[in-house]
Amino acid sequence: MRVAIIHYWLVGMRGGEKVVEVLGRLYPEADIFTHVVVPEVLSEGLRRHRIKTSFIAKLPRAPRMYKSYLPLMPLALEQLDLSGYDLIISSESGPAKGIIPPEGAVHVCYCHSPMRYIWNMYHEYRRGAGRVARFAMPLLTHYLRLWDAGSATRVDRFVANSGTVASRIRRYYRRDASVVFPPVDVDAFAPVAPEEVGDYYLMVGELVRYKRPDIAVRAFNATKRRLVVIGGGEMLAELRALAGPTVEILGAQPFAQLRHHYARARGLIFPGEEDFGIVPVEAMASGRPVVAYGRGGATETVVDGQTGVFFDTQSEEALIDAIARLERLTLDPAAIVAHAHRFNTARFERQMRAEIDQAIAEARARPAPRLGQDGEGEGEGAPQRAVSQTAPTADRPRALA
Repeated sequence: MRVAIIHYWLVGMRGGEKVVEVLGRLYPEADIFTHVVVPEVLSEGLRRHRIKTSFIAKLPRAPRMYKSYLPLMPLALEQLDLSGYDLIISSESGPAKGIIPPEGAVHVCYCHSPMRYIWNMYHEYRRGAGRVARFAMPLLTHYLRLWDAGSATRVDRFVANSGTVASRIRRYYRRDASVVFPPVDVDAFAPVAPEEVGDYYLMVGELVRYKRPDIAVRAFNATKRRLVVIGGGEMLAELRALAGPTVEILGAQPFAQLRHHYARARGLIFPGEEDFGIVPVEAMASGRPVVAYGRGGATETVVDGQTGVFFDTQSEEALIDAIARLERLTLDPAAIVAHAHRFNTARFERQMRAEIDQAIAEARARPAPRLGQDGEGEGEGAPQRAVSQTAPTADRPRALA
């Protein structure tokens, strides 16, 4: 079986790329297709695969300016020749699923989220854009929405990385989706002895507006509690200017420093709404509780009152109240670690393999089309698109196997 894995761009090793890395272990002979690649930043596991790029990679300064070429990416995807591949796995968050699958191939889409900048976060992105981009976005995103919704019909089976994303898939694509939480390398993290835990809280992640790091900085300025911030991004300079004497913004740090700070923080501050959110799971794998905004993927990983606490509005007052509530609780680090280990890589591999196998079995079970006088398929024999019926609903728990 020839396998192709499609990913939007390979310019770092964040959550989406780590998913592709694990999919590559499941299918070691798979070829990877992407718009642009920066090989030196990829893991050895990804570099083992043959990686092919779309014509976006040939455009000026593509490794750095790839997002500027977003309007061209639908066309670029459709030029990728996947003839001869039997299984196509797309990793979707930017344009990836819109390839043209060859006849007879099975296309499984692992969806981190429908493109945020044209769907659920369109207005936030537009408000933060420059004047020219703000003017151009309505027309460009209208075209992208039409293409994105239409290209969803090219997918045989959707698998979402959380119940939150499965809901978006139903809303924007009118498709059901199974839920398989992404792999987290929980074994890379470990708790420390209680006497080694410091007096600071930690915030980790890309410093961009939708993650609302400003809320955390303002809250810790107001309470004079210590906050350490790890991560780079467009708001780095702005947050450093905003930070008071008890807030230390370190910028991007090597993994050893990240692991050190996870294990010794009083807790993780997570003020944004994420599709899933690997950072809270990494903090919990280090034995530390999480203070999270109570929407999005964090509600599927953090257990309120047991592995952390939620706050209901994105404001410094609500965050301050949640921190005070956490400090009144007595939580068991061992129980927090055990909970985090439910999101391990082996579980993802097992569940994802089952989803793909089921999609292949459904495709093989489809009856051949019955030809009418005009040569077109008709009646009960006409092929039907396989759609997962296992998506979680509001009254059906999303239990991990």
